[in-house]
Amino acid sequence: MTENKGKLFLIPSPLGDNDPAEVIPGPVLKSLERFRTFVVEEIRTARRYLSKAGLKGKIGELQFYELNEHTDQATIEGYLSLFDNGNDVALISEAGLPAVADPGAQLVALAHRHGIEVVPAVGPSSLMLALMASGLNGQSFAFCGYIPAKTDERRSRLRTLEKVSGQLKQTQIIIETPYRNDSLFADILAVCGANVKVCVAANITMPDAYIKTKKVSEWKKEGLTIGKRPCVFLILA
Repeated sequence: MTENKGKLFLIPSPLGDNDPAEVIPGPVLKSLERFRTFVVEEIRTARRYLSKAGLKGKIGELQFYELNEHTDQATIEGYLSLFDNGNDVALISEAGLPAVADPGAQLVALAHRHGIEVVPAVGPSSLMLALMASGLNGQSFAFCGYIPAKTDERRSRLRTLEKVSGQLKQTQIIIETPYRNDSLFADILAVCGANVKVCVAANITMPDAYIKTKKVSEWKKEGLTIGKRPCVFLILA
């Protein structure tokens, strides 16, 4: 660890608008009291989370710095000074685990380049929770992130993922912007073979969570409208 530099703590946040105490371990919530500097994906969301987590009335004393897809590299490099004089910094994503499918990974990389200790905390991951609940292969899996939005490109990528899944017997995990959930699901059903297993995991950890795994042929018979809910898709050929 670099002398006189604080540590970077990776603090998970809820996947939905539920009570943090339902999904974040007590010791992690308690640890929030010690931080004064937060790097977050969206300040308003972070303030609301911290208020619910027990810091209500203290938010005005805290310093917030944004790191999202619009943050330039120079700004991120400038965040190195936040660790001066032994100051610890907490990184919080919009939802779930920081730096996993999240721009916060750039701050983690910066910390490693400069010898700053990185400390991950326990919390919910929509990817792992979906995999756990899918009944698909948890021994071999790949997170594919977002795939192309254009129909032709997306269908081509889905064919590739199905082929890889079949060859390796490997679960393929995909996420999508909520307003494109239904178009992605429609393309999965249009492209993938009848016996390919597909899990749809939406609003994980929320009261209205929906997690089901069926073959493509079964999904076609049943039908499903996912809507604009945070959703994880898993495919196993």
